[in-house]
Amino acid sequence: MRTCTIGLDFGTESVRALLVDVASGETLATAVERYHDGVIDERLPGARGRLPPDWALQNPADWLTGLEATVARVLTQSRVDCDAVAGIGIDFTSCTVLPTTADSTPLCDIDAWRTQPHAWPKLWKHHGAQRQADRITEVAAGRQERWLPRYGGRISSEWMLPKALEIMDEAPEVYAAAERFLEGGDWVVWRLTGVLARNACAAGYKGNWHKQDGHPRRDYLAAVRPGFETFYASRAAAPVVPPGTLVGTLTPEWAARLGLRRGVAVAAPIIDAHAAVLGSGVAAPGTFVMMMGTSTCQLLMADIERPVEGMAGVVEDGIVPGYFAYESGQAAVGDVFAWFAHHGVPPAYHAAAEKRGVSIQDLLTLKAE
Repeated sequence: MRTCTIGLDFGTESVRALLVDVASGETLATAVERYHDGVIDERLPGARGRLPPDWALQNPADWLTGLEATVARVLTQSRVDCDAVAGIGIDFTSCTVLPTTADSTPLCDIDAWRTQPHAWPKLWKHHGAQRQADRITEVAAGRQERWLPRYGGRISSEWMLPKALEIMDEAPEVYAAAERFLEGGDWVVWRLTGVLARNACAAGYKGNWHKQDGHPRRDYLAAVRPGFETFYASRAAAPVVPPGTLVGTLTPEWAARLGLRRGVAVAAPIIDAHAAVLGSGVAAPGTFVMMMGTSTCQLLMADIERPVEGMAGVVEDGIVPGYFAYESGQAAVGDVFAWFAHHGVPPAYHAAAEKRGVSIQDLLTLKAE
């Protein structure tokens, strides 16, 4: 009997599943499921009031629904014996962070917090925390924190600390109720296995973790905001492991829900763009890889760590254990193209695309060719 693995790619608007034969590398089936609530940037599901500018949220229920739907489809399409599936690997768009209780329940799934925007997962492109990001950077620069140069001297509003501090500043009651702050990928693995861990990729690039130095110190966090000093020690406390590390196996509940046998291995996740380095066949230092998608990300692995002007981060074990991975990029490239395609071309082009039964992007590509 062949041995297969399932890859799950949690993106900005959908989740994709890939069923692969381990021995041959052959792709046996693929499936895509769009998120029902998509990117929540106008109002919460079922709510009337509008969200503030620069907000972008998601519904964690969409992640799990999409996971079930795509796994079922790749198994059906491939007609592979379910017992042939040995493992599950996950990549996730990052930094998508959600507050939960100690038992992994998202706060937005609790009736008391359902209508509170800060209780929902903040998608990677949520930019409502710019003021907090500026504060975090300013204090670190003033104190000459040694970790700041690893991130090009600036902390992004998309990362974990600014998003958590935004909640503490604007919704302290939500912050108090949040017993954990998690990356979306780590939360999915926690739900599938019942084991809580943080992947080194997201923890390093988005959570300011360093393999040798750990996290920024308590005294620094206290200087950012009194009461914030316990963030890593309590709300973000979990073992940090390299992507691909065995975290656990499917719980009996999830094995049944996915139609898979018990004992299927589930690996620590990785950021989606960083997974593309491995997907392109690069697993050693020296090859520069550029991924173009909603954003454009550039990554390079090396066997040394040193400051590089303009980089967005350098993380040991960030992609492959034992190597340092350097990151840079341009945010919103694909988003900008999408905005232009939908809002910056003549109505006649949209009509022509509809008549041909193709997307506006496909029509523009045909015309460009």
